[in-house]
Amino acid sequence: MAINALNTTTTTTASSSTTNPNSVLGKDDFLKLLLLELKYQDPTAPMDSEKILSQTSQLAALESSENTNKALETLAASLGASMQFSGISAIGKIADTGSNAVSLTKGKNVDFQLYFPDDVTTGKINIMDVNGKVLHTMNIGATDAGIAQYTWDGKDSTGATLAEGVYYIESAYTGTNGASETTRVGRYPIEAIKFDAGKTYAKLGASYVDFSTIKEITGN
Repeated sequence: MAINALNTTTTTTASSSTTNPNSVLGKDDFLKLLLLELKYQDPTAPMDSEKILSQTSQLAALESSENTNKALETLAASLGASMQFSGISAIGKIADTGSNAVSLTKGKNVDFQLYFPDDVTTGKINIMDVNGKVLHTMNIGATDAGIAQYTWDGKDSTGATLAEGVYYIESAYTGTNGASETTRVGRYPIEAIKFDAGKTYAKLGASYVDFSTIKEITGN
């Protein structure tokens, strides 16, 4: 009688029923069946030793696979907890998404935000193409430190409407201490952390972004 030929059968009669409470056979069940085979085998025709070795090897491989799966589940849970802790500890620090791109859609304005770590006396915002060419400049006056909201009408410096697509925004400004500074879209303080469906999200400006997409986190 070979182990791989055994089937789990549910038989129902008017008086009784037999079921497998676990629905499937586990490694312990197979081991018990193997021992029963050895116990009740025909002495004149014992089981093939190679077959026994093959079956025990399969049991060992099954147990190893189960242990590996358990270890991976534990590791995944640990990494998830670590990501959540990292997110919480990053609140108040500066996050950089690695991109200062905005998307221009035909017939619509582009709303964007810039973060100024210090008060601004004067400055300008440059709208650029993918090659870094400045297409439009917006002048800014005195601005309090923090996140400031701006709107670009999608036009260049001549007043012509630009084609829809991706553009890039940065700002050069002078602080109240007289120092020249720069900032850009995509660089904001982390204001809050949210957990949803196993993922960690950071609030940057008015939006929540996947924490794993943040390229750099620095002190404030």
